[in-house]
Formats: sequence, structure tokens, C-alpha cells
Amino acid sequence: MPYVINKGTHIHYEVAGEGEPLVMQHGFFSSVEDWHAYGPVDVLREVCQLVMIDGRGHGKSDKPYAPEAYGLDDRVGDITAVMDNLGLDKAHYMGYSMGGWIGFGMAKYAPARVEKLIIGGAQPYGRNFTGAREVLRSGMDAWIEEIQNWGPYTIDDLERYRKNDANALLAALGDRVDMSEVLDGMKMPCLFYAGEDDSEHDLIKGLEKEVEDGRFISFPGFNHIDAFVHGEVVVPRIIDFLFS
Repeated sequence: MPYVINKGTHIHYEVAGEGEPLVMQHGFFSSVEDWHAYGPVDVLREVCQLVMIDGRGHGKSDKPYAPEAYGLDDRVGDITAVMDNLGLDKAHYMGYSMGGWIGFGMAKYAPARVEKLIIGGAQPYGRNFTGAREVLRSGMDAWIEEIQNWGPYTIDDLERYRKNDANALLAALGDRVDMSEVLDGMKMPCLFYAGEDDSEHDLIKGLEKEVEDGRFISFPGFNHIDAFVHGEVVVPRIIDFLFS
């Protein structure tokens, strides 16, 4: 399995397909496995070289228990370390939820490495996760009980998520500070998207007017989880953006 080391932390990644490189970063408590489970890989690998990264604290990457190990600059460093290892000066970037927040980090800390930026289910205005941390303190069984009604998860999905390390997730789930100052500097083409029933929908929708070359897609009837798991609906719109 391919790994890179960023400041002592082992980061796992997978590569699939050929073509223009597309870095893919999953959301919180997810992993590379979910890109396979929910369908994007089968379609996108036909048109892109996919670089799928397990975020620190997730999947097969290292799982530090210290909250200070999860700074946004370090997470961006994980991405660029993988790109360096593959000899990629630039790539398209696609991130959902936590991965979308890391996408804003790419725009802040490594904008020259991003060709086109795709951010789903995330906004740069800050967010408090006190409630989620309280659930995680009770362990993964409590977390699974919490999330099982969030979206169309199958039993297999929930069992996959149950394998997470609750202490690592807890360390990774710090509150996000407002970093909206990055929007003025986002000169690359940007696509933002969200489910219509996502609580962050309207904030995300407004981003297309805040960046120089921004677009927004709303997915009717979808909540936050739906817009991640329904790759069959979302991926064709991603392809349109990448190759338009």
C-alpha cells in the first residue's frame, strides 16, 4: 500500500485510472473505501487519474490522539506530500465536507498546486462541533447510533464506520475557525455544491458570488449525507465542470 510521511505521520493513498490528476479527499469518519462504496471511482477513473487520500485519523493513515496534530496546514501538507511523491505539480482537487474544508486550506496554503477546486458540503465561515465531540466521547457504538438516521447508510456502511478509532476522531474534530478571507484569493475555477436540505446549503450557495470564477450546484431532495453517497447523481456534474 502506498504511503508518504508528512512530519512523522504516515498518510495512505490510492491511485486509480489515467488522465488529468484529481485529488479526492473524503469527509469526517469516512475513508478512501467510501469513494469505492458509493460509486465515484468506477466512473471518474475512466476520465481522470484519481489520487484518493485517507485523511490523518482515518482509514489506513496514522491516527494521532493529540488535537494539535490536526492543524489545517498539516492536513494540506499531507495532500502536497502525496502530490510530491507522485511528481504532480498541480492537480484538480475534490473534497466533501471535511475534505471540502481541507480544500479551502489548499486555496490558502497551496493555491499554486490546484488546477480546479471542487468543494461539496463545506463552507469557510467556521463551525462548532461541541455536540459531536460529546457523542464521540462515548465511543464508536454511540457514534453509529447517532449517525444511522442521517442518510441512506446500509448495514455494511455502518459496520465500516464502526471500525474507526473514536479517540483519533475526537482529536481530529476541532472547531473550525472562520477563514473566509481566503475567498478573495481563490482565482482558480471553483465548483461548490450541496444538498438542498443541507443545513449549510445557503452559506455554500453564496460562495459562487464570493470567488472570481465560482459556480454552485444544488441537489434537490438531498441532505448532507445524500450529496456524498449518491455518486450516480453528483459525479456527472463533476465531470461536466472538470471538462467544460
